[in-house]
Amino acid sequence: MESVLKAHRGGESVLDLSPRWTVGGGVEDVYGEDCATEDQLVTPWTVSVASGYSLLRDPHHNKGLAFNEKERDAHYLRGLLPPAIISQELQEKKLMHSLRQYDLPLHKYMAIMELEERNERLFYKLLIDNVEELLPVVYTPTVGEACQKYGSIFRRPQGLYISLKEKGKILEVLRNWPQRTIQVIVVTDGERILGLGDLGCQGMGIPVGKLALYTALGGVRPSGCLPITIDVGTNNEQLLNDEFYIGLKQKRVTGKEYYDFLHEFMTAVKQNYGEKVLIQFEDFANHNAFELLARYGTTHLVFNDDIQGTASVVLAGLVASLKLLGGTLADHRFLFFGAGEAGTGIAELIAIEMSKQSKIPLEETRKMIWLVDSKGLIVNSRKESLQHFKKPWAHEHVPVHNLLDAVKAIKPTALIGTSGVGKTFTKEVVEAIASFNQKPLIMALSNPTSQSECTAEEAYTWTEGRAIFASGSPFNPVEFNGKRFVPGQANNAYIFPGLGFGLVISGAIRVHDDMLLAASEALAGQVRDEHCDKGMIYPPFSNIRKISAHIAANVAAKAYELGLATRLPRPADLVKYAESCMYTPSYRSYR
Repeated sequence: MESVLKAHRGGESVLDLSPRWTVGGGVEDVYGEDCATEDQLVTPWTVSVASGYSLLRDPHHNKGLAFNEKERDAHYLRGLLPPAIISQELQEKKLMHSLRQYDLPLHKYMAIMELEERNERLFYKLLIDNVEELLPVVYTPTVGEACQKYGSIFRRPQGLYISLKEKGKILEVLRNWPQRTIQVIVVTDGERILGLGDLGCQGMGIPVGKLALYTALGGVRPSGCLPITIDVGTNNEQLLNDEFYIGLKQKRVTGKEYYDFLHEFMTAVKQNYGEKVLIQFEDFANHNAFELLARYGTTHLVFNDDIQGTASVVLAGLVASLKLLGGTLADHRFLFFGAGEAGTGIAELIAIEMSKQSKIPLEETRKMIWLVDSKGLIVNSRKESLQHFKKPWAHEHVPVHNLLDAVKAIKPTALIGTSGVGKTFTKEVVEAIASFNQKPLIMALSNPTSQSECTAEEAYTWTEGRAIFASGSPFNPVEFNGKRFVPGQANNAYIFPGLGFGLVISGAIRVHDDMLLAASEALAGQVRDEHCDKGMIYPPFSNIRKISAHIAANVAAKAYELGLATRLPRPADLVKYAESCMYTPSYRSYR
């Protein structure tokens, strides 16, 4: 991945630590603040202890009925609460009972998000203790529906909305956020939300959901997380004609105006929060996603979850699947359906890992990976018309115009779907790959569930129970011929919370490909024989915080090895250090 981006940058590497930006953050003073004089007016800010009614309305400190007698006296809560004292565990039990009464996932989503606005620690306790049940509610697939209806369910701001109206004032907008020490920012411009397209300002559900997982699964403290939506308009006519739409009612700006606005944003973030804040790009359109990663990879701590996170989690599944398939990565042939940011990002990381393991040059390992886009197999004869990120995947072959013919021609051992188009792994396609593989690996990665290339049941049925299957959205276990198959979920939530936490605890200042490989290797290493016996190529989510600690430790170790870590001295045991740094949502006692 870095090799492709490096070429796009004119040869500049992440490890070069561009002299345009200093480690201390010292970006150009575009706002003239360093010229401030003592004559300028300032506001004397003070902080007071929360008590009484204001304490019960503060989600960071509210404990509901868990305040004990002493706390009720000390903080003027007498009479503001019913007399019963209920523990956090009992509150959690009551809330889970209530959530299970809802029939619609969207109603569960709304109830959980309302809890976060009321009682932050209880929200995270609920999510951590019931992660397998609640992950599909706060993340894919329900978050997609939540974004589609975000204008209708919007109650109060959960992040920052930075629109074109704030051009020239972005630093001021960042300073409106109450928290000053930010560790992770997840930002979207809403142009390509999951497989749902342009949702404009309503894409805020994605950064909010991702950061909830950063805390619950990765251990980053909630106060260190900042969701941001960049609103540059929308090309979604339905939203533009919706009187209740909450964003700018104009067509998207593009080109120089777009990139100038994003540059002001990136400059302001670094000026306000420093060099070590992680900026995660989320659900940008292909052309912007690659460009932003190339532009800022050498000057900021940036990470694109759709390109790099997806690649890392899929690579982990492929490495783990070798326990069932046998051989090494270089012994297999991969065919992708979909050649956008996810498909090409995964392909590049597979090629890098393959090259690292086998010592085969990267240019050669790429030739073991084939991609199909909307026009068919990507081949040399199409090279001149291809976007830059597709060109490395143009190999010598006669043109092939559809997926079925591509499967028959390439004879892959693994079929990977990143198209965003549902039902494209048809019975004919699946039966074709099963005809020349004893254990075909099928990964239907597109989200949400409606966009999945095929279902788990279809994959197992059409291959007579021989498939190794994983998907982007969750599927229930499948019974076939008396055997129970547990489909894997190639969910980015396995990777990005641990990866981000590893960057935070090491004080890393750049993201390098080797860190992604380190994250993949750590995740694959958590797949045990008992998981493989059920056909699983990912470990269960019930152990996710332990998994994230191992990923964080691996990533941090690589940051120290590459000289990109600033938190010194290096801890002796990085796994224990990661676990000790993780946020825990248990109620605190107040004096």
